[in-house]
Amino acid sequence: MNFRRLLLAMFLTGTGLLSAQEPAPAPTPELVDSTSLLDLYQQGGWTMHLLLVFSIGTVAVAVFSFLNISSSKMTPKKLVDALTHSMQKKDVGAAYQFCLANPCSITRVLSSALLKVNFDRDQANKVSMEETAGEALDSEETRYTMWINYLNVFATIAPMIGLYGTVSGMITAFNQLKMGQSEPADLAGGIGEAMITTAGGLIVGIPAMFFFFFFRNKLMGIIAEVQRNASFLIGVLSGEVKLSGSETE
Repeated sequence: MNFRRLLLAMFLTGTGLLSAQEPAPAPTPELVDSTSLLDLYQQGGWTMHLLLVFSIGTVAVAVFSFLNISSSKMTPKKLVDALTHSMQKKDVGAAYQFCLANPCSITRVLSSALLKVNFDRDQANKVSMEETAGEALDSEETRYTMWINYLNVFATIAPMIGLYGTVSGMITAFNQLKMGQSEPADLAGGIGEAMITTAGGLIVGIPAMFFFFFFRNKLMGIIAEVQRNASFLIGVLSGEVKLSGSETE
């Protein structure tokens, strides 16, 4: 009896060793996707050309806005301080020439107001100066808003172009089905065009919309700052605002 158990144990052990010595199956090689960005761009069709133009436009307008829509560019403190000194001395000629020599938003607004100065009238014709300054301020706001609105155009139209590419790609895929070509490879072109153009429209539209709201709100704040500085300078010239060391009439 013990001899039979010993033979059974040896048989089972030998079977396990043979199983362990069998070579493991070779791993299945993984498929590597070698699709480049250029391939995706070409697969998206002609609508990708329009999206590329819109993306370049978005970057250009954003860079322009970063460089120009700022307090240091539109109402620099050193210019306001220099103009305040001229306003205290009632030196309208020097202040006007200084504005012409240093063009920016605050100097353009103030130079328009200085053309209405009349010391023979009440408070040096302050009411007319403020009205003219307000008109010049509206012009300055329009100057920069025009550029910012291009971002809104890009943000609105880019997804629509992507949607058009989506419809075009799906039509291509359905035409393949209509011709009896129902293999995945036959439909890949149209579906790929649909998905790529949709993604391209969103990739352009989302940053453009973000920059539009960002620079619009930033411009509103800076325009309010320009208005405060212009009103302050006009008040100093008219005598309504008294500063320490100012000359009395």
